[in-house]
Amino acid sequence: MTNKQGLTVPHFPVLSSNMSLSAVKQSEEKFYELIESLPMVAVQGYNKKRQVIYWNEASRRLYGYTREEAQGRLLEELIIPDFMRKDVIKAHQNWLDKNISIPAEEIELKHKDGHLVPVYSSHVMIKQDTGDCEMFCIDISLEEQKKARKELRNMANFDDLTHLPNRRLMEVELSARLAEAERLKRDVAVVFIDLDNFKLINDTLGHHYGDKLLLEVAEALKTEIRDCDLLSRFGGDEFVLLLLDFDGAEGIHELLQRLINALDQGFMLDGDCYQVTASFGVSLFPDDGVTMAELMGNADAAMYQAKEKGKNSICFYTSDINDRLVHYQDMTAILRRAIAADHLQLYFQPQIDLKSGGIQSCEALLRCFTDEGKPVLPAIFIPVAEKSGLINRIGDWVLEAACKQLKAWQGTALEQTRIDINLSGRQLTNLHLADHILQTLKKYGLEPGQLGLELTENEVIGGDNEQIGQLERLKQAGVHISIDDFGTGYSSLVYLRKLPVCSLKIDRSFLHHAMENESDMAIMQAIITVGHRLGLSVVVEGVETQEQDSLVKSLGCDLAQGFLYARPMPANQMPAFLAQ
Repeated sequence: MTNKQGLTVPHFPVLSSNMSLSAVKQSEEKFYELIESLPMVAVQGYNKKRQVIYWNEASRRLYGYTREEAQGRLLEELIIPDFMRKDVIKAHQNWLDKNISIPAEEIELKHKDGHLVPVYSSHVMIKQDTGDCEMFCIDISLEEQKKARKELRNMANFDDLTHLPNRRLMEVELSARLAEAERLKRDVAVVFIDLDNFKLINDTLGHHYGDKLLLEVAEALKTEIRDCDLLSRFGGDEFVLLLLDFDGAEGIHELLQRLINALDQGFMLDGDCYQVTASFGVSLFPDDGVTMAELMGNADAAMYQAKEKGKNSICFYTSDINDRLVHYQDMTAILRRAIAADHLQLYFQPQIDLKSGGIQSCEALLRCFTDEGKPVLPAIFIPVAEKSGLINRIGDWVLEAACKQLKAWQGTALEQTRIDINLSGRQLTNLHLADHILQTLKKYGLEPGQLGLELTENEVIGGDNEQIGQLERLKQAGVHISIDDFGTGYSSLVYLRKLPVCSLKIDRSFLHHAMENESDMAIMQAIITVGHRLGLSVVVEGVETQEQDSLVKSLGCDLAQGFLYARPMPANQMPAFLAQ
């Protein structure tokens, strides 16, 4: 027989007055043999005075009393909590006097040491016709079920790693506190916290150390927040802090500065101390939104604005941020459609050999078009591509398109022209980048020397050993490596002897100022001299006038590109330009 919870409940014999004494005794023996053989079912027998007359081994395990300790004691003194005693005595008496049985239910009974034990308890009365009736309680422990339920609740509401409230619980709490704040006319602040460059630690040390760092960061943040604040882990390296009872924007800023200081202490991983910085975005109820979705979205947007400002930045939401967010979302959608619909195109700007006047190479410049065919400026879509992560897909497209064009130029006058493509810092973090580039060249039957890669000096110098190793491998294979916009980043010439580069491209700003500023001209001269001493060719960008052309030739530059020689053009115009 099973109860409504699906638990097995033993069936007890009904003893009638017309049974013989031997039959009764035999039935009782079988009854006691049955209930003693149930190791997971605690059975206790009580006489009509509620004194224990039977106590099986399972009852000892469940309630802590031995059979000898329990024998003869009252039910309410053994396992009934104080607040239930009167009701239990009354229910038992009603069964005796009025034949109102006690319903089966989930209750908590008292253990010998005082703690409460959750059980499913049912009851049966026997020998009612004899006047010497006995009540048997059948209790099945629900501790495992309760524990499982608690674990399921924890899994649903708390983060496994940090044990902080998770996204689900934070959203429930925020909804409740917003309703309360609206009723009581109080302020609420939502703060998005995102660790800076956390992916780098995961990639270099592994996820085990990444998890350890997240755990220590969570502990550091918890030590600085107040009892009325709620910190949750939203996922990955992102946390959300819910603030109540704060003294305006100044109070929030003061609290967040304490969090920055706590993270600034550093964390030990694998014997080394790692500094951690974070970006903080804040939205306020009711000024920045009255719904959970509005506040969360605006705090997230403010956090991304903080990231753009630099490490350990705090940014409060403004309408300008919303305008930028809308622009970012629109631009991301345009980029996704352009990739899917093949609305991307490569234009090519020749690099002129200043001694021979011939074309040695050309830079591939990406162009993006809307569904209506309108061009989108690279200065607009490239930052969005970087931020959205689409730069990797776009980079793959550019590599394929450049290789297809090189293949198409084979057997023509442009056969010896190298194509240089721009590589982003995000692409450089791909540990399989070198393999991918070399395999793509092989796929189109091209030699590595037919392709060039351009990276800014910050991206090259800021790369780790594995990233620099990939560039070294590509250079050894024959791929031409250039540092673009040289002179605008780290500008440390000592790095040049360590890096796997073939040429330097001097940023156009130096050329434009060199005509009037001796300092800029001196810097250009120094870059050219050091570059040549290190065996590197030097390219200058942005040549637009004959005076600039004469200057770069007099300074000894090897190559130049700019509007004076050619504007970027689609591939089908390159043969005509070469013929000129």
